[in-house]
Amino acid sequence: MDVFRFGFRYWKRNLFWDIMNKVLSVIALSAELLMPLITAMFIDYCIGEGDPSRETGIFRFLLSGKYGQVHTMELFYHLVAVFVLLLVLRIGLVYLRNVMNQVIGLNLETDLRMATFQKLMELDSETLSHLNAGELVTTLNSDTIMFKELFSRIIPNLFDAVFVLIAVSVILARIDVRLLAIPLLVAPVFSVALMKFRIRAHRNFMAIRAGNAGMSLTVQENIEAVRLVRSFTNEALEREKFDRSNRELKDAYIDQVKLSSSFEAVFNIIRQAAYIGSIAVSAVLVMQGVLQVGILAAVTTYILRIMDFISQLNNMVFQMQQQLVSGRKMMEFMALTSRVPDGELSVKHPERADISVHGASLVLDGKQILKGIDLEIPYGKRVGIVGGTGSGKSMLLESLIRVHDLTSGSILLNGRDVRDYELDALRREFAFVFQDVFLFSNTIDANIAYYEPEIEKGQVTRAAKHAQAHSFIMALEAGYETVVGERGLGISGGQKQRVSIARALLKDAPVLVLDDSTSALDVDTERQLLKDIKEHYPERTLLISAHRLRSVKDCDEILYMQDGMIVERGTFEELMAMNGHFAAVYHIQELQEGVAV
Repeated sequence: MDVFRFGFRYWKRNLFWDIMNKVLSVIALSAELLMPLITAMFIDYCIGEGDPSRETGIFRFLLSGKYGQVHTMELFYHLVAVFVLLLVLRIGLVYLRNVMNQVIGLNLETDLRMATFQKLMELDSETLSHLNAGELVTTLNSDTIMFKELFSRIIPNLFDAVFVLIAVSVILARIDVRLLAIPLLVAPVFSVALMKFRIRAHRNFMAIRAGNAGMSLTVQENIEAVRLVRSFTNEALEREKFDRSNRELKDAYIDQVKLSSSFEAVFNIIRQAAYIGSIAVSAVLVMQGVLQVGILAAVTTYILRIMDFISQLNNMVFQMQQQLVSGRKMMEFMALTSRVPDGELSVKHPERADISVHGASLVLDGKQILKGIDLEIPYGKRVGIVGGTGSGKSMLLESLIRVHDLTSGSILLNGRDVRDYELDALRREFAFVFQDVFLFSNTIDANIAYYEPEIEKGQVTRAAKHAQAHSFIMALEAGYETVVGERGLGISGGQKQRVSIARALLKDAPVLVLDDSTSALDVDTERQLLKDIKEHYPERTLLISAHRLRSVKDCDEILYMQDGMIVERGTFEELMAMNGHFAAVYHIQELQEGVAV
C-alpha cells in the first residue's frame, strides 16, 4: 500500500480527469453489455418464435407494439437502430477514454520524472557516490515510464474488469441465478493460482530490473571510458563483461516468459472449463423451457465476457508486479535524504565574502580527511593551497560550498555558519572550477555562458580572453559555435580547463576557486591567465589549489597541507625562508623544469 500512496501523491492532480475517465468507461462498458440483449431479441422476436410476454429485459418496451410487431421489419429496424446507437456510443466513448487516459498518464510520467530529477539535484555528492549510475538512470527513466503504467493502464483495466464482473453477475442473476454457479465455483481456483504466480512474477521482475540497471551501467562505463579501453587494448574484456550482462538480462526475461506461458496455460484451462460448464448449465435451462433460445446466445456472450475479464483481472494483477517493483525503487530513491541539508538564510547579492574557518575537521567513510583547520580569508585575499595527493586540498575547498559538511568545527561566511545559508544562495557566492573538468555536449559559447545563458556575446568573449581561451576557440572551424562532445571530447585537456575557467569568470562571483584547474596548461599560459585574473578581477577573493607550486607564488598567503592539516603557511618568501616542505618541493620542481631558482 505504501507504493500506491507514494504514486497517488503525484496522481492526485489528475484525479478529476481520472474520475471523468472512469465515468466514460462505465458508460461505454454499460453500452457494450446491453448489446447482447438486443442480439437475443433479434433471435427470439425477429427470427424465432419467442413469446414477448416472457421478456423481462431493459428493452422490453420495444415489444409493446409501438415499434413494430414480432416478426416484422419495423421491429427489426428499431432493434438495429438501438444496436447501432449502443455501438456508436461505445466506440466514441472508448476513443475519448483512451485518449484521456494516455494524456493523464503522460502528465504523471512527466511529474514523476521531474520529481526524481529534482531529488537527484538535491542529493549531495557523498550520497550520490554510493548509488549505482545504472540504477540511477533506470530510476529516472525506465521506472517513471513503468510506474506510470500502473495508474494509466493497470488500475483502469482492473476497474473495468471489476465493473464488468459485477454488472454481468447482476444481469445473469436477473436472468437466472443458477447461471452464476460455475463462475462462483472457479473463482477460488483462480484466486489461489493468481497468488502463487504473483509472488514468482514479483521476484522475476526484480531480476529483470536489476539486469537492466547492470546493462545500463556497463554501456555507460564503456561510452565514458572508450579511449581508456582502446589504449589498453582491452576490448575483449569489455565485450566479455557486456556479454555477461546481456546473458543475465536475457535469462531473466526467459524466466519471465516461461512463467507467463505457464500462467496463460493454467488460466486458459480454468477459463475454458468455466465457459463450457456455464454453457452446459444455460443449455439445460433452455431445454427445460426456463430460458428462451435468444437468451442462450446472450448468456453465452456474457459468460465469455466474464471469462475474458477474469483473465484480464488476473493478467493485470500479474503485470502489476513489474510496476510495483519500479514504484518501490522510486519510492526508496525519493526517500533518500541529503547529508547536506538546506539552510534558510539568503545572501544579498553582490555581497562581500569574508570567510573564516575554525577547527574544521572532516571524516568520510571512517577516514579523517581534514584535521583542525583554522583559516581567515578576508574579501579580496588571494590564497594558495598546495600539498601532495590526498592532503585534503580539494576537500577543504569543496567544504566551503558544502559539497561536504564538516564533522566538527565551522566555516563562517560574513560571520554566519555556512550551514545556515540556503545552498543556492551560498553557492552563488563562489565561482568554482573543479579538478575534474566537465563540459556539456553543446557549443563552446553555451558552455561558457552556462550560468547566464542569455548574456551578451561580448561578455562571453571577454571571459574567454581572460581565461586565455579566445585564440584557440577562434582557430576552430566554427569558433564559439563549435560543439564539443560529451565531457568535452574533441578538445584537449588544457583547452577544456580554459573553457571551464572562462565559465567561472563569467559568473563573476565574489570568490573564484581554482581547484588544480591549471594543471594541463603550460607555464607561460598559466602565468598569463593568473596575471589577467589579478588585473581584471582585482577585488575578488582568489583561492588556488595546485600541485605546481609556481602557480601560487604571487598569492597573499600560501598553505602547505599534509594529511589533512596545514603544516606550513605564509607568503612565498616566508615559506622559502623556512626551508621546510614547501621549499623542498619547490626546489625539486624547479630542477625538474630546468629553471634556476
